[in-house]
Amino acid sequence: MIAFLFPGQGSQAVGMGKAFYHASPAAKAIFEDANDALGFDLARLAFEGPESELALTANTQPAVLTVSVAAAAVAAERGLCPHLSAGHSLGEYSALVVAGALAFRDAVRIVRRRGEFMQEAVPVGTGAMAAIMGLELPAVERLCAAAAQGEVVEVANVNSPLQIVIAGHRPAVERAVALASARGGRKSVMLPVSAPFHCALMAPAAERLARELDGVRIADPTIPIARNVDGGLTRVAAEVKPALLRQVASPVRWTDCVRRLADEGAMTFVEVGPGRVLTGLLKRILDGVKGMAVETSADLDKALAGAGERG
Repeated sequence: MIAFLFPGQGSQAVGMGKAFYHASPAAKAIFEDANDALGFDLARLAFEGPESELALTANTQPAVLTVSVAAAAVAAERGLCPHLSAGHSLGEYSALVVAGALAFRDAVRIVRRRGEFMQEAVPVGTGAMAAIMGLELPAVERLCAAAAQGEVVEVANVNSPLQIVIAGHRPAVERAVALASARGGRKSVMLPVSAPFHCALMAPAAERLARELDGVRIADPTIPIARNVDGGLTRVAAEVKPALLRQVASPVRWTDCVRRLADEGAMTFVEVGPGRVLTGLLKRILDGVKGMAVETSADLDKALAGAGERG
């Protein structure tokens, strides 16, 4: 079985999606839909930058979504389709679009607003995120509790068993990083992000997002999607909105998502969209599975051969 994995914020790069745009009418139509829905030239920003503008959360989120959905459309044209799916944070929206649960035009508009809400939830400089390497989840949870001292510092992403991202108030995150080193962690580092995503400080963003999602039509996904919030499978429309709202201020349990897909029978994992971050994490989570990334047409050729498909 084939599972598609969709990347989140941080995988963006100037030039992403350009080759697919020029090679595929379906991909080009998706970029044009994004431009129309947002009212500005997202395609040009993705293809030409500047990088500083593409890195703004409100731009990054719709851009990564658009490139991911366009890449999936090209894969579908060649006969490569998933049986299961998951997306990392923002990538969960890509998974829902490709599974038919969420219309692309709705999704690209919502993630643009989601990016704005997440950025505005905490004043710039107040929050921070850090990657804690070499400690397992229970140990990271304990050091967060010890470092909090009345402030927020929480697990934000469980990316692999020994790569866990924390988020919260900057002083508390810095204390946690110092504690991690003292408790045997290795190479724990502050991350260059604009806001402390996926922690309690994002609650105001979740409230605002709820109003955006209110009027959006959701359909049953055509394939199961592993949810970030608990690693469970979303199979029906009623499960979609609650999971997306909880996701904003809750940890991304990526390790659980990937293991759940494997438990359901996935043996080939294809990262669809910009970057190769999820393919790298896959190797730290599972043994004996095939992982590949599809950023270009050449990547797609390899994925088709590797998955035993015919384009």
